[in-house]
Amino acid sequence: MRLYTHPACLAHDPGAGHPESPARLRAVLQALDDPRLASITRVVAPPALRAQLARVHDVALIDRIFASAPRSGHVQLDPDTAMSPDSLEAALHAAGAVCAAVDALIDGTDARAFCAVRPPGHHATHDAAMGFCLFNNIAVGAAQALARGIERVAIVDFDVHHGNGTQDIFGNEPRVLYASTHQSPLYPGTGASGETGVGNVVNAPLPPGAGSAQFRAAMAEIVLPRLTEFRPQLLMISAGFDAHRLDPLASLNLDADDFAWITRELVAVANAHAQGRVVSSLEGGYSLAALRESTVAHVAALME
Repeated sequence: MRLYTHPACLAHDPGAGHPESPARLRAVLQALDDPRLASITRVVAPPALRAQLARVHDVALIDRIFASAPRSGHVQLDPDTAMSPDSLEAALHAAGAVCAAVDALIDGTDARAFCAVRPPGHHATHDAAMGFCLFNNIAVGAAQALARGIERVAIVDFDVHHGNGTQDIFGNEPRVLYASTHQSPLYPGTGASGETGVGNVVNAPLPPGAGSAQFRAAMAEIVLPRLTEFRPQLLMISAGFDAHRLDPLASLNLDADDFAWITRELVAVANAHAQGRVVSSLEGGYSLAALRESTVAHVAALME
């Protein structure tokens, strides 16, 4: 099991009071010092190359993000998404972490990887940074897998917010299955069950207040059967922990046991079809207590 991160990801600063703060990643990294996880190999993530970003993002967006990086202060890309002087480096290493993890699994170095990175990625579309996200880390990694010859990549997203960016990027790409559980209605307003791409998009929205039973039913009855049918050669996870009952930005009622359960279910699919290969990347999660607990539960289940 490999853990990919980079100090630059701690330096990205969206501004005072912003929920996507450096404290989130500090909490995650502290939690991963748990003695039960001592066998993890820690890897310093490389930066993504522009060519890797350009597989999923328009060149105009890449140029805009590079040009917007401030020398001091902050630059707002949208009302929720800001850049500080260290944000570009953080975003490059966040996307680069997922690419490096994909490469390591394809090369047989390890079977599982967790990318403890920020800024998150799943709201970034092919042509827009939004929702705290600059580049779409999981999408850049999935495109790396396709470029390496993987024929079927599955992305499962259990962040409480729908990954509109990942759906936008891969909605017409049948080699990628995108499956999401998320609260609806909620930002960004996408992810209805009728949004199916070219038959490769599976959305299972959950109403506000939904808890463990509804989440596990959506996964067991909708998402997991489609995954098994798809037979992915690589399974990727957008691991947002903001569906936890303590999270301040949403109102689902999951707990760490739910994240451990779905992780074990996804590992079982990967063991059956993908040589056990799973790459997970941190997305949301804004209660530090819930983030610590949920990350440990998720990573421990990946290691089982």
